[in-house]
Amino acid sequence: MGKRIVFATGNENKMKEIKMILSDLGMEIVSMKEAGVNADIVEDGSTFEDNAMIKASEIAKYLPNDIILADDSGLEIDYLNKEPGIYSARYMGEDTSYDIKNKALLERMDGVPDEKRSARFVCAIAAVLPDGTKEVVRGTIEGRIGYEIAGENGFGYDPIFYVPEYQCTTAQMDPEMKNRLSHRGNALRLMRKVLKEKMK
Repeated sequence: MGKRIVFATGNENKMKEIKMILSDLGMEIVSMKEAGVNADIVEDGSTFEDNAMIKASEIAKYLPNDIILADDSGLEIDYLNKEPGIYSARYMGEDTSYDIKNKALLERMDGVPDEKRSARFVCAIAAVLPDGTKEVVRGTIEGRIGYEIAGENGFGYDPIFYVPEYQCTTAQMDPEMKNRLSHRGNALRLMRKVLKEKMK
């Protein structure tokens, strides 16, 4: 096994979540930026799993002695044929703020009844180990598209993703609760299991 885990992201919010959940593996966890890698990766896969693996495999070329993890995540809205899906980050253009994206999605869902507002966040995490082994897991959280933007805690599409069970959006949850329930939290815990098995 490698000496450290390098996660292919520059997103500080994500890194906080990752460190919280993987802390008990007893390994140093750094972002690819902290590891000194600045690769421009073309994510042209057709699924979340494909894109996560493309990212992890690319970074592994630069850091062959580390465990490389990469994720690809997004929002699937059933009524919109699972849009924005794998294009969640690029939906309406990469530089468009999530405030604008969220408002646009709410407009597209205007008048759609509750039972047809089902949606989920999906997160696939891929791992490439120093011995060349590749693993991929998927975590999800089910919910629906709310009727307004609500909550300050999340990022991305969190303010419009409503979880009926808890009667709030993922942007209204505190970080501990969100980590426990979120798609990325679920995928990270699955990946932690995989890595623990490998460490035995």
